[in-house]
Amino acid sequence: MSETHAVTGAFGYSGKYITQHLLQSGHRVITLTNSVHRENPFGAEVRAFPFSFKDPDKLAETLRGVTALYNTYWVRFNHRLFTHAEAVRNTRILFDAAKNAGVERIVHVSITNPSNDSDLEYFRGKAELEDALRATGLSHSILRPTVLFGKEDILINNIAWMLRRFPVFGVFGDGEYRLQPLYVDDLARLAVEHGARRDNVLVDAIGPETFTYRQLVTEIGRLIGKRRPVVGVPPAVGYYVGAVIGKIVGDVIVTRGEIEGLMRGLLYVDSPPAATTRLTAWVDENKTSLGMRYASELGRRAR
Repeated sequence: MSETHAVTGAFGYSGKYITQHLLQSGHRVITLTNSVHRENPFGAEVRAFPFSFKDPDKLAETLRGVTALYNTYWVRFNHRLFTHAEAVRNTRILFDAAKNAGVERIVHVSITNPSNDSDLEYFRGKAELEDALRATGLSHSILRPTVLFGKEDILINNIAWMLRRFPVFGVFGDGEYRLQPLYVDDLARLAVEHGARRDNVLVDAIGPETFTYRQLVTEIGRLIGKRRPVVGVPPAVGYYVGAVIGKIVGDVIVTRGEIEGLMRGLLYVDSPPAATTRLTAWVDENKTSLGMRYASELGRRAR
């Protein structure tokens, strides 16, 4: 049976893949976005509406008649144009509007190892939003991915970009902290499957391969034919080098919070994989194009 589903950011990264799966399943889709005038890759199939965070009643009216809402809205770091605190506040408004509109189900994309006690604003904000979603009483699934990879990803692409351009690659500290990359299309498939459920579920959305950060860089270099020495550097030095490169490319390469979260092992969980696509197989299939161009977080947001 065809239903209307809403996706935040259908013109962006993970939201686009979720939308594709919903359309393939025969559902009608609307999107909530800050970029209503951005090129619509779905044409007339997907109508775009503004978030309207400053007008919760209007936001609720937009969501009226929606069966399931898929929320990917978040910000990676604090910036003069957006902050974690603002993202938390806006997402709370979104959840309340969904409840007032009679939305039956919310599928929310979070992060592995969120904690209300964390000193890292990213992980603390994600924990706060999980609690806020539960407090609505709405039927929901919370998906906790680690690093996403796919054709439009930033981290994996930019590791390859650096391997192609620099004679050596520096990892923070010893590089032995772990992560479990998940294919973005697998996240989308999982999200749509959970959109059809009505029980409350929490899923560690991790891929089938676990790497140390050092192993990840080494494997990417081997697969794209750019083997480089991988050396450990003090985190402060790594951050400074990233900041310098960021100035050159006009982007934020990495933040201190991201370095801390990575080195504390917060992108690793001891759970069974939720998907089957292996990063190594995907990189091998895309080795001629991966990292040929730098992928800009700020550039994506500007568009």
